[in-house]
Parts: sequence; C-alpha cells; structure tokens
Amino acid sequence: MKVGIDSIAYYIPKIHLPIETLAKARNIDPLKLKNGLGLHKMALLDVNQDVVTMAANAVYSLLKDNPETQPSTVAKLYVGTESSIDNSKPIASYVLGLIEQQFGEGTLRHCDAVDHTFACIGAVDAMQNAVDFIKANPTQKAIVVATDFAKYDLASTGEYTQGAGAIALLISAEPRILAFTSKIGVSTESVFDFFKPYRTISKSKITGNQQNEEWNGIEEAEVAIHKEQPVFEGQYSNQCYINRITDAYAHFKEINNYNEQKVYQDWKVLFMHLPYCFQGRRTFHEIVLQDNPQLIDQSAPDAKDQIKAFAKSPEYLTIVNEKIAPSEIASGQVGNIYTGSIFLAMLSTLSYFENKNSSIDGEKVGFIAYGSGSKSKVFEAEIQKDWKNGLPKTSLFEMLEQSKAIDFDTYLALHKKEQSTPLTKAINEFVLERIESEDPNLIGARYYTYKK
Repeated sequence: MKVGIDSIAYYIPKIHLPIETLAKARNIDPLKLKNGLGLHKMALLDVNQDVVTMAANAVYSLLKDNPETQPSTVAKLYVGTESSIDNSKPIASYVLGLIEQQFGEGTLRHCDAVDHTFACIGAVDAMQNAVDFIKANPTQKAIVVATDFAKYDLASTGEYTQGAGAIALLISAEPRILAFTSKIGVSTESVFDFFKPYRTISKSKITGNQQNEEWNGIEEAEVAIHKEQPVFEGQYSNQCYINRITDAYAHFKEINNYNEQKVYQDWKVLFMHLPYCFQGRRTFHEIVLQDNPQLIDQSAPDAKDQIKAFAKSPEYLTIVNEKIAPSEIASGQVGNIYTGSIFLAMLSTLSYFENKNSSIDGEKVGFIAYGSGSKSKVFEAEIQKDWKNGLPKTSLFEMLEQSKAIDFDTYLALHKKEQSTPLTKAINEFVLERIESEDPNLIGARYYTYKK
C-alpha cells in the first residue's frame, strides 16, 4: 500500500515588497540580493491577515479542489507552525472552526486537530505523523497545513529574507502526487542558532513606579513580551544547517542500507528547506562532497579553498540546475515561509515540470528538511503517474505575477503595525475581523469572517 501526498494547495498574501526597493532603502547593492541570494520579492501579510487566515484559506482551497473529500471524512487536521498566536489554543482549532463556517457546523466534529512546533521542520513532523496514521488507517484522510510569517527586525541581516504563506497537503493511501518509500534519516542537537524566547521587561521601566502595583491586569514585577522576530546568528545558523543535513543524510543512507550509493544521484530533484532562495544550492555541495571524498584533500592547508572552488565548479552547477533550481523559482518570489518553505519548493518544482509538460512519473525525489534548534530529516518519495491532477487548480506562478507591490514607507507602517486599513480588497477568502479587547472573559479572542 502506498501512502503520501494526494493533493496540494496554497495561500500566498497578495502584497509584496520588491527586494530592489528594500535594497535601495538599506544601501545594499540589489544585485547582491538578487544574484547572490536569489531574492526578488517578499510576500507580506496585510493588516487583516495572520497565520490563521492563511492556513484556513489554504485548507479551503484544498477542499474546493477536491470535492470528493468532504470535511467529515478528514480524520486529522495537523498544523506545522512557528508563528503561533496563542500559547494554548492551537491554530488547528481556529482553522477547523473557519472551515465549518463554510461546510456547516459540526462537519469536523470528529476530526483530531493539533499543532506541531519545531522551528521550520514542524510541518514535516506533522506530515510524517499524518502518514503514519494513514498507514494504520488506510481508509481515512488527513490534512496537514504549514503556515508561517517570517518577520525580522528592521535593518537586520534577516530583513531581506522575510516572507509569508501557507501550504496545505491532503495525505491519503494511493496518493496522486507522490508516495513515501523509505525510512527517515534524522539528526537532532539542542542548539541556540535561531529561537523565539519568552522575553520580559521590568514593569517599573514601563510605569515609572518602583512599587509592584497591578498594571493592565499584570500583577508580576515583570511584563512578558511577545515578539514575532527571532534571536539568531546567521553564520552559526548556517553551520548548524550544514551539520544537521549532512548527518541526517548519512543516517538516511545507513538505515536504508544505501551506504555504498551516492543516493542524491538517484533523485530527479531535491526539495530542501529554503530560508532564502539560494540556501539549498549554497549548502548541498557539502552532501555531494560527503559522497565523493576523493574530490577534496581535507588534510591540505587549502581544503576550504578547494571546497569553495567545487561549489562554483561546472560539475556542481550542473547538479544545481538539474536538481535544485526548479524549487527556487517560487522561493525567490515569496521569501521565507518557515515550515512551508520545503513544501513551497516542492510545489514550485512540480509546477515547473507541469508548465514544461514534462513526464516525471515514477521518478525518485529527495527531501532535505531542517528546523533550527536543531533538527534535520532526510527521506525520499516516488512521483505517481497522476501527479498533475493533484496540483492546485490555480497556477502558483500566475498567482505570484498578480501580487501587488508596495512602497518602502508602506512596508515600514506594516512592520511597525502602524497601518490600520487593508491594502487590498479581500474577495473569496477568510480575513481577521477583530480581536476582543473589552469582554474580560474573552480578552484577545480572535474572530474571523469569510469575505465574498
């Protein structure tokens, strides 16, 4: 019995900041970001959008594209995210409620809904749990959705890698798109390369009162701060990425008895976590060299220079163009969407081959996932003969071309939450209607509606 991804859908916000606009405002050479990192646009949330609306819109598109899959037949609704809006109530429960707004109250009453969090690999964890469930319950179906908003401090080294989006997957037996075929290589280590810690500030610094008096319902002497931007160190995070993916790849080969094989050569294409467009191509050479140690003399004084030379060699660039480049197309137009980045890479690649009318039936593909903190998983799948019929009804690339560019001042107003009115008109999608601020029993409750 085959189990895997039967269908895929997406939601990308309809506004973006051109990378050239950001580069000029920050006195960065635009070609450094475009040619060096592959960046062209970064998708941004409008004021009436959040990770819940993106997830719900992606799931709703998935169900509309697959009318034979009624919500009542979905046994699991799993969300992968690192952008949760609540420390208790999961995004999955919000999405469940919004889908029921359209299909009827109680249509997902018996659906198990839960979030999975491990930085950018959380949706891969969610998907693999869903796959295990379907293997045990082959008549059931599950939906996995990755939804995230990558936001960094203004003028930081991460600012130009921002992005937003959601990807929804229908997991089933006898899937149309791809079936997973092997054991999963894993590498995990507890590090602080990128994280979003609880932060606090002394109440007295806010109130000017040295006495710990109640303030806005807070009795503690410290006020907790929720900040969407992470704490990170770019070069260290990049090294952690390399350490984890190379180790997970080695583990994948070991547990599947592929020790003597150069497994990457068997993969038609690669789907890697892309925190920025060219991250995959700028790190995958480490795996190629791991499988071809004779290419580098590691004991030589110039070993690092040899590695750099190989990463620019025609031999390696051929691998990049054949196996990685198709996955980068959408990433360069959207930016980092954390848990969804690897699945955006997958959708980008499949859309690329669909546009070329290429036959990739039966081809093996490799997944190289990463989440800071840190963990990598390496696994493979086989493209199924009916893969085109599981793709979104609305072309990803056509939708990205319709995105509205905003100027730098508008971007700043959005980032600082000073923009109060939506920049685009919501049509046939879920939006954030209001956040409760008066009722003491519902403070912070978020309410959504569907705009036709």
